[in-house]
Amino acid sequence: MTEFLFVVVPYVCLTTFVVGHVWRYRYDKFGWTTRSSQLYENRLLRIGSPLFHFGMLGVVGGHVIGLLVPESWTDAVGISEHTYHVLAVAGGLPAGAMAVVGMVILLYRRRTVGPVFSATTVMDKVMYAFLAVVIVLGMWNTVMGSILTVGGEYDYREGVSVWFRSFLAFQPDASLMADAPLGFQLHALVAFGLFAVWPFTRLVHVFSAPVGYLTRPYIVYRSRDDVQLGSHRPRRGWDRVG
Repeated sequence: MTEFLFVVVPYVCLTTFVVGHVWRYRYDKFGWTTRSSQLYENRLLRIGSPLFHFGMLGVVGGHVIGLLVPESWTDAVGISEHTYHVLAVAGGLPAGAMAVVGMVILLYRRRTVGPVFSATTVMDKVMYAFLAVVIVLGMWNTVMGSILTVGGEYDYREGVSVWFRSFLAFQPDASLMADAPLGFQLHALVAFGLFAVWPFTRLVHVFSAPVGYLTRPYIVYRSRDDVQLGSHRPRRGWDRVG
C-alpha cells in the first residue's frame, strides 16, 4: 500500500498535471483564464486576494527551500538545524496565516455573492476543497511538528524532503514516507491530488504571466477628425488620418 500511495499515485497525478495542461492549452485556449469576478464584487476581493496570493508566495518559497535544499547544504554554510527550523517557522507561520485568512475571505465572498457563486464551476469547487485541506494540513504540521512538538519533533528534512527528491530523480523510496507522521502523509497526498485537478480549473492562470507586455510595440493612436491641432507640428505617431 505504501508503494501505491507514495510512488504510483504521485506519478499518476503529475502525469495528469502535465498532460492536462497540454490538452487544456490546445483545446481550450479561450478558457485559459481566471474568469475574473472583480466586476461583481470588489471590496472583499481587494482584501482577500493580496493576502492569499502574497501568503502563497511565501508558502511556495518555503516548500521549495525545505524540499529541494538538502540539509548538508545548509550545514555547509553554517546554518544549524535549530536555526533553520526557527527561521522556517518564523517565515512559514506568517505566510501560512496570510494564506488562510485570504482564502477564508475569498471563499466567503464566492459563497455569499450570487454572481460570483454562479460563475464558479464544479471543478473549481473541487479545487478549492483540495487547496483548503492542503493549506490547513500544512499549518497543522508546522505548528504540531515545530512548536508543540507533540510526540517528539519530526524532522521532515530527513524524511519527506529526501523522499521528494528521490521521487523527482525517478528513484522513489516510499519507506521514507511510511515513517512520516500521518499529517505529513495526508499533506503530500492531498497536494498531489491538487496537482491532478489543477489543469481543469482556474489555476491555469498561474502560467499566464503577461511577459509579452515588456516587449510588445507601442500602440499608435491617430486622430480621425479634421479639427485644427494647433500651430505645433504633430509628434510622430499622431499624424491625422485622411
